[in-house]
Amino acid sequence: MNNQKFGYQDDNQKITLDFATGKEIILNIITPEIIEVFEDHGCATNSYAIEGNKKQPTDYTVTDRGDHIEVQTTALISKVYPDRKIDFYDAQNHPLVLDYRGERQMLPTDMDDEHRNTVMSEGHAVHAKATPDNVNFEILKSLAKDEVFYGLGGKTGFLNKRGYEYDNWNTDVPVLHNDSQTHLYKSIPVVYGMKNGYPYGLFFDDTYKSHFDLGKESDNYYFYSAVGGNVDYYVLGGQTLQAVVANYTYLTGRTPLPQKWMLGYQQSRWGYSISDTRVEDIADKFAEYDLPLDVIHLDIDYMRGYRDFTWDTTKFTDPKAFVQKMRERGIRLMPILDAGVKVDDKYDIYKEGMAKGYFVTNPDGSVYIGSVWPGDSVFPDFGNPDVRAWWAKHIKFFADMGACGIWNDMDEPANFRAKGQLPDDLVFHNGQEKTTHAKMHNVFGHLQSQAAYEGMKAATQQRPYIITRAAYAGTQKYSTVWTGDNAAVWSHLQLAIPQLNGLGMSGFAFAGTDIGGFQEDTTPELLTRWVEASVLVPLMRNHSILGSRYQEPWSFDQQTLDIYRKYLNLRYRLIPYLYDQFHQAETSGLPVMRPLVLNYPQDRETWNLNDQYLVGDNILVAPIVNQGATKRMVYLPAGEWVDFWNNTEYAGQRYVMVDAPLDTLPLFVRKDTIIPWGNKVMHVSDEPEKMMTFKVYGNQGTYCHYQDNGQDFKYQQGEFNEYVINVANDQIEVRLQKHDFKPVYQHIVVETATKHAEFTFDSESDQYRQVETN
Repeated sequence: MNNQKFGYQDDNQKITLDFATGKEIILNIITPEIIEVFEDHGCATNSYAIEGNKKQPTDYTVTDRGDHIEVQTTALISKVYPDRKIDFYDAQNHPLVLDYRGERQMLPTDMDDEHRNTVMSEGHAVHAKATPDNVNFEILKSLAKDEVFYGLGGKTGFLNKRGYEYDNWNTDVPVLHNDSQTHLYKSIPVVYGMKNGYPYGLFFDDTYKSHFDLGKESDNYYFYSAVGGNVDYYVLGGQTLQAVVANYTYLTGRTPLPQKWMLGYQQSRWGYSISDTRVEDIADKFAEYDLPLDVIHLDIDYMRGYRDFTWDTTKFTDPKAFVQKMRERGIRLMPILDAGVKVDDKYDIYKEGMAKGYFVTNPDGSVYIGSVWPGDSVFPDFGNPDVRAWWAKHIKFFADMGACGIWNDMDEPANFRAKGQLPDDLVFHNGQEKTTHAKMHNVFGHLQSQAAYEGMKAATQQRPYIITRAAYAGTQKYSTVWTGDNAAVWSHLQLAIPQLNGLGMSGFAFAGTDIGGFQEDTTPELLTRWVEASVLVPLMRNHSILGSRYQEPWSFDQQTLDIYRKYLNLRYRLIPYLYDQFHQAETSGLPVMRPLVLNYPQDRETWNLNDQYLVGDNILVAPIVNQGATKRMVYLPAGEWVDFWNNTEYAGQRYVMVDAPLDTLPLFVRKDTIIPWGNKVMHVSDEPEKMMTFKVYGNQGTYCHYQDNGQDFKYQQGEFNEYVINVANDQIEVRLQKHDFKPVYQHIVVETATKHAEFTFDSESDQYRQVETN
């Protein structure tokens, strides 16, 4: 276009748009389905979410349409107008993301500053509305009548985020979480929408404090605003909602395959680590009551005065020997590590960090001193690559002890001073440049997790196990997450499912919630329903706070214990299926645990379904989340479904009423699918399984099962096996499709409704032969 007031330059997938007024806007074509919109506001342009060059060679055209410039790929059409408005459509010209043309219609308020301060002084939360006066920029998009929203990580509220507003500012929130909580521990600024049923995604890569309003202020628009940073967002296209999610995880990274034992059951409580005898007592009880267990977590009491990278030898006489002793029993220990380093001139970590200038400083150059569990504390400047390398080096302390991983906590970062936060003007590094806490706050936990991941990987050569409370987009590359300090109330069990589904859609395939509730006192019924609801949640951990009622499986009555055992045994039987789903998550970018809308986006009944989830494509979980309920309505999407417990078959795309007494979790399997069924074990073994069973639900089906050593990274060099199980026309076939991991199952059983077929491995043919059918 040859127009001085409105023009463009096209430079190898980078289209720079010039306007009569205002800054230039750049459209970067990343792939046919991903376009970046960038407007320079003078801030750093590095991304902590996106690593490496994601651009793929892409065919595209740029056309002058007279009243607008059109940029088109095979999947997306963007139309840019002289008034700086940009609209995005899919390849069939269905509208996806359209700039709003009107003015903001801010909600009226009768609260002035004086009343606001009075209300806040009484302890009420008052949310400061984002206005053009207190933000760096805001972006308004047109909102359709039936548009729905998903994603945003583990925010509170229903699965469909329409009508909510949220802040992205990682915050330790120790009070009871509810729908009005606008910010929690994680800031994952990705939102997925469906406009008239057509899917899209928007990822705003800005680490400053930001705000989403998804139709709360007005039914005519939704908007994003931020207090700093550049305008830098990605429009994610795709023919299906799954394709859109896969495009987001292509950008920000995919959850790596965990070690298999990480999928086992994990027990935790603030208070276990008061002594080695207390930890051993927990292990003894699990053995006594015949309960599977893989990990015991150690909260802050194991440290010497809450000092990072220490172990209190008055509580654990010989920590390394004790960790090894527990390991020989099949149980691993997972220590917590907090962000604050104790101020103590006799403490090596503090002295070393001070000498090297590795801690966050005030604007005048003095080291900032906050307060967390150790008292006066300083905070590592994780924006400095040298600090991350230093922290990673010290992670070897835990690896040498035999600890199975690192549990990062208080990494928002939390502070017992300054209203729970670090001051915005503290000096951090952003790489080699200096910046402020205002920019680096939301990636503090992300960078601490990266350092822990790299430290454990270097020290062990195994797939690291890192858990973090705080996160940013892309943290899934380094760490598992949990939803934070929930409570033993029914509303938090109800909240857990949409939170975890939101995290899954936001890239975090490995996530969980504290079973039973962390705070408050749980009850036998609540604990029972919670463990049922969590039986196939990726991270299965029971965790509670010091001083609350004990909530171990044996803490109540025989019925609670028996039901708990039933679901732990079921979990371990289904770990081979879960492991297959994690393999798929790493390769496809889709979550293990997912909302039904992700698989069935054209079915409007799934759009607002808050109390069900899918595990992969084939298992549907419909927990009881209401006190006293012994039956519930379950929505079954298209197809046919089989009741897991009694093999009753149901036609899909309808609601069914199912009985659910206290010991029964409504659980369904998609008909004509095959599920791997592991052996009954007390711990996940490091040794390869010698036998595997495959259960057929229906009359036919095909399933591809994945196997590797479950520990290290050799699978990335192709060292794994793939088994294909095929059942059709009353015939059963077992085939080793890929054999690059030496051990194989010596014995495979396939069970249908009418047959029990057994196969053994023939090493000469490198295949299986059927030996018995009945």
